[in-house]
Amino acid sequence: MFAPDTETSLQTVVHLINTLRDGADGLLTTADLDVFVERENFTGSRTHDASELRSVRHVRGMMRNLWTADEDAAVAVVNNILRNARALPQLVKHDHWDYHLHATSPAAPLAERMAVEAAMAVVDVLRSGELERLRICAARDCEAAVLDLSRNRSKLYCQTGNCANREHVRAYRQRRAANRP
Repeated sequence: MFAPDTETSLQTVVHLINTLRDGADGLLTTADLDVFVERENFTGSRTHDASELRSVRHVRGMMRNLWTADEDAAVAVVNNILRNARALPQLVKHDHWDYHLHATSPAAPLAERMAVEAAMAVVDVLRSGELERLRICAARDCEAAVLDLSRNRSKLYCQTGNCANREHVRAYRQRRAANRP
């Protein structure tokens, strides 16, 4: 559906958004950010300080808003991110990654690199007319971000918990209760 680096970037956005879930913040400390950056394979310069953490948390909020935005609002956010970063897309190859797009230098601040990478991925989503693939979990008690890469656009639940199982059990119990005399 999308280029591999676009899918990877979109999954990273999902993981970033979902670091704040059910009132629990998974990015409270710089150590939390270090773990996140390592897990998501972000490369480039880092300051490892509270300012960097605050900036990434700000990006997380922007991405949450972008994830639930309509097309016009999403375009405005993406264009703003790219314009502010003076993004210059280019093909690069590094570490274990084959050629893929970067629009900032490795020396750019982490939060800027994260925001621009996410914006570039959303550009592909918007250009493909696939914005509905960015959604929020359909479970009644969950607000986690979901990226639907299924062929038939049928993914409803997040991967952060047992939402699908809980909802299926709830529906089963409702059906059984409705069928009881």
